[in-house]
Amino acid sequence: MEHFIVSARKYRPTEFKDVVGQQAITTTLENAISGNHLAQALLFTGPRGVGKTSCARILAKRINQEDDLDNPDEDFAFNIFELDAASNNSVDDIRNLIDQVRIPPQVGRYKVYIIDEVHMLSSAAFNAFLKTLEEPPKHAIFILATTEKHKIIPTILSRCQIFDFKRITVTDIKNHLKNVAQKEGIDAEDDALHIIAQKADGALRDALSIFDRVVSFSGKKLTREAVTENLNVLDYTYYFNITDLIVNNNIPSLLLAFDAIISKGFDAHHFIMGLASHFRDLLVCKNPSTINLLEVGEGVKEMYLKQSNEVSHQFLIDAIELANNCDLKYKTSQNQRLLVELTLLKLASLTFEGEKKKPSHIIIPPNSLVLDDEHTGLQTNQNTPSLRTDTNKQITTSEKKEPTLPKATKTVITEKKKVSAFSIKSIQKKNELQRELDAKQPAKTTKLNSAFSQEQLEEAWNEYAEIVKKKGLLNFYSHLKMCKPVLKRTTLYLEYPNNTIKVEVERAKGDLLAFLQNKLSNHFIDISIKVNETAEKKFVYTPREKFGKLNEINPNLDLLRKEFDLEF
Repeated sequence: MEHFIVSARKYRPTEFKDVVGQQAITTTLENAISGNHLAQALLFTGPRGVGKTSCARILAKRINQEDDLDNPDEDFAFNIFELDAASNNSVDDIRNLIDQVRIPPQVGRYKVYIIDEVHMLSSAAFNAFLKTLEEPPKHAIFILATTEKHKIIPTILSRCQIFDFKRITVTDIKNHLKNVAQKEGIDAEDDALHIIAQKADGALRDALSIFDRVVSFSGKKLTREAVTENLNVLDYTYYFNITDLIVNNNIPSLLLAFDAIISKGFDAHHFIMGLASHFRDLLVCKNPSTINLLEVGEGVKEMYLKQSNEVSHQFLIDAIELANNCDLKYKTSQNQRLLVELTLLKLASLTFEGEKKKPSHIIIPPNSLVLDDEHTGLQTNQNTPSLRTDTNKQITTSEKKEPTLPKATKTVITEKKKVSAFSIKSIQKKNELQRELDAKQPAKTTKLNSAFSQEQLEEAWNEYAEIVKKKGLLNFYSHLKMCKPVLKRTTLYLEYPNNTIKVEVERAKGDLLAFLQNKLSNHFIDISIKVNETAEKKFVYTPREKFGKLNEINPNLDLLRKEFDLEF
């Protein structure tokens, strides 16, 4: 059995002209070599599978071929050193590399060091590498490759010439796969290769790996059906069928088609995202100048052009918005399938042109009515039929002639006890209604406003303080006794030495005000509290605190308490 080599290795580029989709970078490197303008530290960054390592190897070979053009097959393998930073990321590994850099090459002009996945180096390894990277020997060139440039410290980036590799376009990948299929003797449909290119998401290595897998499944004949079945992706035909059902408002078949897609193991989230992309592709087909944005095969492009002529521009915009909203809400939804089905129902309703449900009554807005002084009734504007009113009855249609309103049945307006304001009778009636309302209103509570003196205030204040003391709130009691209220009109002014006491008093301000207002028969009493750090601090001591103060003056008091076994 012959040893099989995967296509990603078998068709790996060996020259710059073979690199797919990176023409700007390969041209720059070619010109730098020919013009002797190549930097000694290069950084290749970009997504996976776009040719970073391949370009590094080609460059390492090309810079030494300048002195040996007679032997183009010489690969100068002894001058190329590759280091995988993912597994060699310590300081010792970098120090060993630095020791090797000092030795000049035996063959060729340059020794090239390719460090792959350089972002995996530790911070200490990066710092150890800085000096050598900034001032390398003349015979050394460093090529760093990474997929995550943001993880590399800025001091390394500033010492390198950076080349950003881009994702390879779907067209470039498809053309490369077509060449590989021809070399392998495989009959591949254009749409099948296009699906593989889209699935690869800009990575040529992934596209070649998918190509090998599908060929193993289908053999020498590569069809669109085989690719979609093997890759478990939704074919274009599903979305074309769903769109036809939406446009025709066929809701039962639409729900059954969605159920069939779910039954085949496809994810509902991927389905709704693909449907939004399908609507987008239909939209770009509406204008000839944007058709180039449609990245599909020629056969599928004809299907898109045909269906785009069957739907309106506004429908596609509304459909994209609905599908996108479903995509945004999908992960947070508790019933994800119901969310997608509801979106499909809304999509099918966009083009519904059936009979709408009509209202059975029309309520005439007040601003369309004009008062009639002669009959003390209501008369409509020129576009509204004439109506009469009775103050004790509901407003009904005219007895002589029933008004005709467009697109409505019988007109009924219910509004009890509403009268005109432009006649004597109406004014009298309004006064009667107002008297009735006043009689039903509850009696207003009269606020007390009795005068009181400073002495009466202090008496009520002390009485409340005693109530607080009996409740065991000794801390609050001390705050009340600490400050004497000053009366100005009906406002009590208090001063405390710090904000903490002020906050505690304000918390109980409601109960205190209620007590004072009731005690002094004045509902306009208010309290104003401010902080004055220079205010005299007065304390109210408990019996235990009084004993402690006296014991500080005369310690014999404690001996006396113990002698007679006294308690507080």
